[in-house]
Amino acid sequence: MTSKATAEVTPEPATPRWLSDDEQLTWRTFLAFVARLDRDLDRQLQQDAGMPHAYYLVLAMLSEAPGRCLRMSELAEITASSPSRLSHAVARLEEKGWVRREQHPTDRRGSLAVLTDEGLDTVRAVAPGHVAAVRAALFDRLTTAEVLRMGALFQALTDDDRGADGADRR
Repeated sequence: MTSKATAEVTPEPATPRWLSDDEQLTWRTFLAFVARLDRDLDRQLQQDAGMPHAYYLVLAMLSEAPGRCLRMSELAEITASSPSRLSHAVARLEEKGWVRREQHPTDRRGSLAVLTDEGLDTVRAVAPGHVAAVRAALFDRLTTAEVLRMGALFQALTDDDRGADGADRR
């Protein structure tokens, strides 16, 4: 008796491409740097303004937006934040009077985050200390050529038009 069902063949899992010693060192050094940078920027912003770096980023992005206003979904994307995390941050910023939420004028489901005058004053007051902390942690340690190379590397790593092999897909 033969069965009409055919047996499915499960492919063998591919062998992982483990990191080389140089790649592992680079990866761990990168993680250590990012952790230190985040800690240092959070410390500076907590000391100067009583807010974490993530909240400052929300205020800064709103300060640069036309009309100091962005859709919540767009703000979440720009700040690389989940919608729920952004909503929590905006709620805290609303409590301080730095941001307010408004209904989108043409989209009933849409919500806007708007930077208040007090929020703009806060960004302006905190920005010089924040820029000094960023400079001390990163840019003052590099030559101009290194900064340009790092910018090109980060662009390549965030470019959606590049494949995993680095080839330009445009």
